Amino acid sequence: MSSIGVPLLFVDVPVKLTESEEMKDQQLCEHCGYNQFIVSEESKKKSCGDECVVRTFASGATRHTDDKKHDYEGFLSPWAIRRYGEYMHAHRVQVDGVLRDSDNWQKGIPRDQYMKSLLRHAIDVWSIFRGLFTFDKKDDSEVGIEDALCGVIFNASGLLHEILRKRDYK
Repeated sequence: MSSIGVPLLFVDVPVKLTESEEMKDQQLCEHCGYNQFIVSEESKKKSCGDECVVRTFASGATRHTDDKKHDYEGFLSPWAIRRYGEYMHAHRVQVDGVLRDSDNWQKGIPRDQYMKSLLRHAIDVWSIFRGLFTFDKKDDSEVGIEDALCGVIFNASGLLHEILRKRDYK
């Protein structure tokens, strides 16, 4: 239920508007030159910036255009993210049997440790890709391509995290 008493219903069917429908009720902003949905002089003052164009959907909802926003939904694969999550969950159990927090790695792992592990996993991927078998040194089990790739993702992501943290990335 929404805050105004309307039941919330999420339907995974996008509404595709024609270009003429998307452009109706839009005018050029005299401040920046972009098209925007102008309701009043006050909205004209508030809406200038990099994202002046406001889309009006068939439902009447309005949103800024997203052509300058990062498209994480398009950049990422839900299959890969789900498989990576499975890998990460399976590796939460420590050698002492204690389940570590999922974000434990964010406390900080030295960059050189990420690099060493990244290279080991990359060599596993390379070996498997070339038809060779590779085995986990801890229990002598065969390493599969999916786990090896997830290990590369973890270490590359962790190394990038540490590099960004060092430069105070926002």
